[in-house]
Amino acid sequence: MNIYTNTSRWKLILFLAGLCILIVPWFLTNYIAKKLEQSEHRKMEIYARTMEELTKSTEGQVDYTYHQSILESFKDIPILALNDEGKVVDVINYGTIEDTVKVLKEFQSSGIPPIESFGYARFIYYKHPFTLTLLKFFPLAQLILLLLYALIGYGVFNTSRREEQNRVWVGMAKETAHQLGTPISGIVGWIENLKLGDDLTQNHSEIIKEMEADVLKLQQVADRFSKIGSKPELKTSDLVLELSQVIKYIEARAPKTIHLNFSQSELINSFYVHLNSNLFQWVIENLLRNSLDAMDGNGTIDVTVFSEPKTYNIEIKDSGHGIAPNKLKTIFKPGYTTKTRGWGLGLSLAKRIIENYHNGKIYVKESEIGKGTTFVIELNK
Repeated sequence: MNIYTNTSRWKLILFLAGLCILIVPWFLTNYIAKKLEQSEHRKMEIYARTMEELTKSTEGQVDYTYHQSILESFKDIPILALNDEGKVVDVINYGTIEDTVKVLKEFQSSGIPPIESFGYARFIYYKHPFTLTLLKFFPLAQLILLLLYALIGYGVFNTSRREEQNRVWVGMAKETAHQLGTPISGIVGWIENLKLGDDLTQNHSEIIKEMEADVLKLQQVADRFSKIGSKPELKTSDLVLELSQVIKYIEARAPKTIHLNFSQSELINSFYVHLNSNLFQWVIENLLRNSLDAMDGNGTIDVTVFSEPKTYNIEIKDSGHGIAPNKLKTIFKPGYTTKTRGWGLGLSLAKRIIENYHNGKIYVKESEIGKGTTFVIELNK
């Protein structure tokens, strides 16, 4: 099992394992608390019997020392006794009493039924001691502490992992830009050398012109990689013009059986936004190439730009294979690809460029297997 591509499943497994770890002490604590409650109830029965014995004993020569010692042993259990008339006749282990009616309501609200006796203490109410209350709330406190610990740990490790990924990406990008620099410079030199020849034909001149265009594209690619990890410079640009340039470049290299349409929803000439032209065009190229790969050489790509109250939106809709619903949450993660030779970094870098560098949003608006996918990019005005 690939752990990275099955993170949702592993999260569920770890969640269930953590739940089991919490449930076991919860049941154990509740079991101990229940046993203590039963022990308290037996103690209160002994208290009631003792009170009965004291009530029965009317002879002045009876020694009450043993009975008093039993009563004095209940020092941790709050107790309240009522007579036959329902009046409070005794309250012990409950601090200073100012309002007996209020105290009676507090005992009754605890939900513990009174023990019935006779004589001086007709009804005996009691409450659980503070230690038992703490024991009952211990699993909840444990749960809160463990969740807090888990959240802090997740935040720290997630941040650390993301920072490590960023360092790897930045290192690879800058190294790629560095490696491209040498052959590009060499090709530029060879092109200049070819231009100096005396036997250039019209055909050769056209070839050299196309080579120069491809070298310029390579220089743009190297520049894009060199900007990864650095804060790019954003300039006010015409969004329609930027899109037109990319679409024209891709259209010239796409199969003739694919129709690429570009339209504006508003009858205005320009949408001006702050962006880095080179990086932004990289994102659009990546999305258009993905659409081309998803259509197997036949279909339609519709690119639409329109204005919202706070954003300019770009919608790229294709008639390709579509994306499975269970993959929509992972398509922007590094490593996701449907291509046999793909690295799975294109959409991840596109998300980074749009959201981290341009403070925008990129997401899948809709996708249906066999009918196509629609991506949306939102850029702030």
